[in-house]
Parts: sequence; structure tokens; C-alpha cells
Amino acid sequence: MLSRNIQSCSLIAGITLLAACGEPQPSGMQAPPAATVSVTTVQAKAVSYYDEIPANVKALQEVELRAQVSGYITGIYFKEGDQVKKGQKLYTIDQQQTQANYQQALANLSVQEANLAKAEKDVERYRELDKKDAIAKQQVDYAEATYEAAVKQVEAARAMVSSSQTNVRYSTIVAPFDGTIGISQVRLGASVSPGQTLLNTVSSNDPIGVDIAVDQREILRFSQLLNSSAAETDSVFQLVLGGEIYPHFGTLSFIDRAVDPQTGTIKMRIEFPNPEHVLRPGMSATLRVASYAENAITVPFKSLTELLGEFLVYVVQDDKVSQQKVAKGRQIGMDVIIESGLKSGQTIVVEGVQKLREGSTISIQ
Repeated sequence: MLSRNIQSCSLIAGITLLAACGEPQPSGMQAPPAATVSVTTVQAKAVSYYDEIPANVKALQEVELRAQVSGYITGIYFKEGDQVKKGQKLYTIDQQQTQANYQQALANLSVQEANLAKAEKDVERYRELDKKDAIAKQQVDYAEATYEAAVKQVEAARAMVSSSQTNVRYSTIVAPFDGTIGISQVRLGASVSPGQTLLNTVSSNDPIGVDIAVDQREILRFSQLLNSSAAETDSVFQLVLGGEIYPHFGTLSFIDRAVDPQTGTIKMRIEFPNPEHVLRPGMSATLRVASYAENAITVPFKSLTELLGEFLVYVVQDDKVSQQKVAKGRQIGMDVIIESGLKSGQTIVVEGVQKLREGSTISIQ
């Protein structure tokens, strides 16, 4: 009897629970609250900024000094890293062999000149005898041939003297232009071979070049700078070295003849004064190119949202927002130039973008 009562109570409780679960819920969910944001109105304005381009410092003149004759280094007449002048003596190579060859060439020239003098007298004598039919024609021909051969031998001897004399001059290596000489690759007593042994490198240092690679779309802009007068471009190019601004301005020197088809870039060179010799060939730097935009659309960088490599802003329409794709340009401080996607007069969200999605209701702070 007690068991039957318990089963009845359980059945009644189950029916009551099912009835409660099956009751309809109140219709209509409450809308999420409006997101509080800060906004700004986009305005076109003139802006000045710098484009930054990786650059490499290059010497306008640079030459490797190599031996042109064989021998041993007998003299080094500079201090490594010195400023050298054009024609200054830098190295000497043992001249014993070259001097001996030169003296031998001079002696040979004297012999050939003596032979020429004898042949000339013989041919003149035979010509006179030939006029009187007092000598065989064959002997005259021999004399003429001997004379012509003697002339050629003298010419060959003179060429040998000139060559030997050149080798003597090559035994002394001089600076080809004013510049800085580097670390010597040879020491006293070192054996050198013509055209193979590198002795040193000399490079010019004032002015000095800075090479950059620029996208081909910028050719027109830089061509206009190249054709402008120096006064107009004097402050356009600045150089940054380790975060410090180089104190002298540069001037565009030349634009390369062709675009690199692999990279779509073209090389250009800017010349900078280098009176203190701060810039050295091989240095890496950043070139700053002054730029100016008349009617640029700029927005705070924090107003941008990046999604899958694309940039979006939230444009305010009444009390809601919609996403709008934009093309991001150069960043200027805390702002960024918008190249396309926004128009002057539009209102965008600046702060609170992380709380928004397409169609969100906003409350402007």
C-alpha cells in the first residue's frame, strides 16, 4: 500500500515537471546595448612626410691596385687608411730585372740604328752606281731589301725600348686619383705576379654616392626631381645613419638606364657631400625622400582594422556602422594616409572599434 502511494506521487511530480518545461517562453529578445565609441570626420588636407628607402653607400670612384710586373715588394710608402693624392707613390717592386731588360733594349736599339745607318749608306752608293750602269741590278735590289729590313728592325727595337720602359714605370705603383687607401694586402718582400696579385684598393670619398632601388612606378616622380634645379632639390634627400640624421643634404645624380625585370625596380644614385669622411663605401643607411601631398585623406592609425591582409574602417551611418575597405598608404606619426576607400566628410569610428561588427548600433561619446 505504501509502495503504491509512492509511485503515484512520483507520477504526479513527473507530469508537473513536464508541464513546466513545456510552458512557452516570453516572445522577443532584448537588443544588445549600443557600443560607446569615439568618432572623427575625415578631412582632406595638405601633408608633408618622408618616404624611407634602404640605401647603400658607394664610392664614386674605386679601383683595385694590382701588380703589372712580377717581382718582390721593395717599398710601401703610405699608412693604411691615409688620404692619398693623385700620382703619390704607394708601392715599389724590385726593378733589377726590369731595369736590365730596359738597358738591353736600349743596347739593341743602338745596334739596329747602326745597322740602319750602314744599310742606308750602302743603298745610296748602289743607287748612284746603278744610274751609271756600273753595278748589277740584283745587288741594288739586295741593298734596297737590306735597308727596308733595317728600318723595320729599328722600329721593333724602339717598341721594345718603350715596352721595357713601361715595365720600369709599372715597378712603381702610384695613386690614380685623390682618395682613401685601404689595408695593404701585401707586405715587404712579398712576391707579386702581373695582373693577379691584389695590392690594395683606393676609393674616392668626397663627394660620395648613395644607391637605392625604387619601384618603377616612382620613375616619373624621380625624373622630375632629376630635371629640377639643385636649389629646388637641395633639401629633398636626407640620410639616416643608426637613427641619426646626416647633416648634409643630397642631390639626385642619375637614374639607371633600365628597370630590373626580376624585381620591377630601378637603381638611382644620390650624391652627398662628405667633407668629414663620415660616409664609407659599403655602409647601409636609410634614405629619406621629402614628399608632399596637396589633398590627402588621413585617419588615426588606431581606426584601422586588419582582416585577412585587408584594412577596414567603420563608417558611421545614423546610429549604426558599416565596414568599408580602404587602401592604406604612408604612416605619418600616429596617422596614416588613405589612398582610396574614403572621402572627405565621412565620419569614422576612432576608438572602440574592437567592440564593433557590421551593423552595430553605436553611442557616440
